[in-house]
Amino acid sequence: MNLIPAIDIIEGKAVRLSQGDYATKKIYASDPLDLAKQFEDANLKYLHVVDLEGAKGEGIVNLATLERLASNTSLIIDFGGGIKKTKDLEAAFDCGATKVTCGSVAVKDPELVLSWLERWGSDALILGADAKDGFIRTSGWLQESSVEVGPFIDSYLQKGMHTVICTDIAKDGMLAGPSLELYKVLLKDRPKLKLIASGGISTIEDLHALQKAGLGGAIIGKAIYEGRISLDALKAFGEN
Repeated sequence: MNLIPAIDIIEGKAVRLSQGDYATKKIYASDPLDLAKQFEDANLKYLHVVDLEGAKGEGIVNLATLERLASNTSLIIDFGGGIKKTKDLEAAFDCGATKVTCGSVAVKDPELVLSWLERWGSDALILGADAKDGFIRTSGWLQESSVEVGPFIDSYLQKGMHTVICTDIAKDGMLAGPSLELYKVLLKDRPKLKLIASGGISTIEDLHALQKAGLGGAIIGKAIYEGRISLDALKAFGEN
């Protein structure tokens, strides 16, 4: 299971929200590169970067931060937030993202995302399935939809996309454990799905439970910043 630390960006700073509420913003680092280098020093290989301003806006806002993170570390970066048009996707790749997460656009313009899948391939794209009460949310989690998370994932699995980040918004930033039962349901009868957990992870035991359930990856954010999970513990987990 891949361990994926997260850096969420607003105004070039590393921040965290609770349940996607922008009013709960807490700044953890003025320079996200300092955090990224700490992750790299702990032998972590991956980094999840989200442009929170881009997510609720009309396009990517924090490209310069992405480029700085990519050019000054060897981390494999997946980037999301503000991917609305082909030029946004191209810009993210040009600035060093290895993979790009398609969230809101995958709900609102599936034909466009499928054209990206044909052009860049399934290894370069991740489906963002952010849900609350079983239904997908978009635009920085601010907009509700009538799209159920399971059928939404199926619609892209059938077209060849295989990696999905699923965030249970009710769990995000709450440090109360991940949505393990949801993930077990999603993994059942979907043998090709590489599911990445996001939201609520607060202990090493959570990571062991996700690994046992068959998750392909786990995104860890607030638990690192609040000292619930140390980088040494993540390093040891990754070495076992």
